[in-house]
Amino acid sequence: MHTKASPLLRFLPAIFIFIWASGYVVAKYGLPYAEPLTFLCLRYLGVIIFMLVLALAMRAPWPERRAWLPIAIAGIMMQAMYLGGIWCAVKLGMPAGVAALIANTQPIFTALLGPAIGERIYGKQWAGLALGICGVALVVANKISVIGLSGSSVALAVMALTAMTIGTLYQKKTCPSFDVRTGQVIQFAASLIVTLPFALMLETQTIIWTPQFFAAMAWSVFVLSGVGISVLFIMIRHGEATKVTSYMYLVPAVTAAMAWLMFGEKLTMTAILGMVVALAGVALVVRPAK
Repeated sequence: MHTKASPLLRFLPAIFIFIWASGYVVAKYGLPYAEPLTFLCLRYLGVIIFMLVLALAMRAPWPERRAWLPIAIAGIMMQAMYLGGIWCAVKLGMPAGVAALIANTQPIFTALLGPAIGERIYGKQWAGLALGICGVALVVANKISVIGLSGSSVALAVMALTAMTIGTLYQKKTCPSFDVRTGQVIQFAASLIVTLPFALMLETQTIIWTPQFFAAMAWSVFVLSGVGISVLFIMIRHGEATKVTSYMYLVPAVTAAMAWLMFGEKLTMTAILGMVVALAGVALVVRPAK
């Protein structure tokens, strides 16, 4: 049963797409100065502190104790495994275009698994999902290369895709409603516990403390996680998982536009065509079924 969305909810997809796409800026500015898992551990710690202070100051309600474990499990899949997998895959040499293409097949896998939580996908939506992934492929076409690919990097990217997909559905099914402030404390604490041992074992924890690093970390903590994850959680709570994840098709397009504006990267006609195709695909997926 669907209820009429509030006016504020209508703006959330645009906010989510912009923030998610800005992850490119974080990678551009932050990763040259810290190894990926080390960077993510600091990011998780920053989010924990930020959200804990916010939750205590605003007296945010904590979930019931029995809900902590499902919330933590969803967080490990959607944060630790997804971010860790993608960032490590790129660090191992996977081209950004290939990583983006793999990660953005999530809406299709979410649709395939959707019946497990009672979601039905209609014919036009399947067409939209197909158009969306074609649009993503066109946007990242000039960045797709087999150079640098390895079995390890592909396995990490596929793990990240699987974890994010299952994590989204798991959260929708088992813990659809919780305060985003206290919920993020639980999820990022669990993600830190899982990620820290790997960072200590596999990395040197070397950090070059530059203004660019601090800027990337601040954006990661306060915008990408603090705002972006909160918006994602609210969208998952109020919408069907497939429709929510379909907005990710537009992330590479917005990222490409950001790269063109901020870094002077070439924006090809193929990429522009891909943006239009992806937009058409998302429109088909989110349009109410008749």
